[in-house]
Amino acid sequence: MALLDKHGVIERNATLLLTLSLVVVCIGGIVEVAPLFYFQNTIEKVDGMRPYTPLELAGRDIYVREGCYVCHSQMIRPFRDETERYGHYSLAAESMYDHPFQWGSKRTGPDLARVGGRYSDEWHVEHLTHPQALVPESIMPRYGFLAETPLEFQNIAANLKASSMVGVPYSEEAIANAQQDVIAQATPDADTSGLLARYTNVRTEDFDGDPSKITEMDALVAYLQMLGTLVDFSTYDAKANYR
Repeated sequence: MALLDKHGVIERNATLLLTLSLVVVCIGGIVEVAPLFYFQNTIEKVDGMRPYTPLELAGRDIYVREGCYVCHSQMIRPFRDETERYGHYSLAAESMYDHPFQWGSKRTGPDLARVGGRYSDEWHVEHLTHPQALVPESIMPRYGFLAETPLEFQNIAANLKASSMVGVPYSEEAIANAQQDVIAQATPDADTSGLLARYTNVRTEDFDGDPSKITEMDALVAYLQMLGTLVDFSTYDAKANYR
């Protein structure tokens, strides 16, 4: 009863309650934050991770512009029901070059963290053009206009340079060749030697089915096709990669 009486005193005194609450929050914050100062890196080192190619980066910008993140998360939680449906749980390293990240907090549609390579380019184009033709119950709006909209990439080098200013490791060579890399990745039979020297594990193809022009559909499909494809989870060892 004595402890309950003292607790009552705290609850009846707003100033005392606020002060003690602040103390508890500060202690909890210190316990959570202090250990991080002893880690050299809080993001695990994972082989295969690389910055987005200029075309993928342009596609990601379109993905954000059209609000795709509102209905589709890119964060697989380490629960059995999620990993069995979507694949290996998401790693912090997979979002290390995202500004901002696309984890999301709501799923009207499925998680897209591992969508890369699961469907053909034609499937993605048809799904974006007429979602209900492939998924009748879908409430996703149509994005067919992307296939008719030429991709504006005259300033893509500036996008890479801005990303490099916040820590994305784009080299001066990558920035200087950004426009050429967009063309190389989306144009059939193009010279891709420079692109492939600068970026690993890159799909080079006509993504939208129309080789006569590079469209916003090309960029968005290129972005979707790389999601979740950079890390080889058959060889991934969480203990070995986290330091």
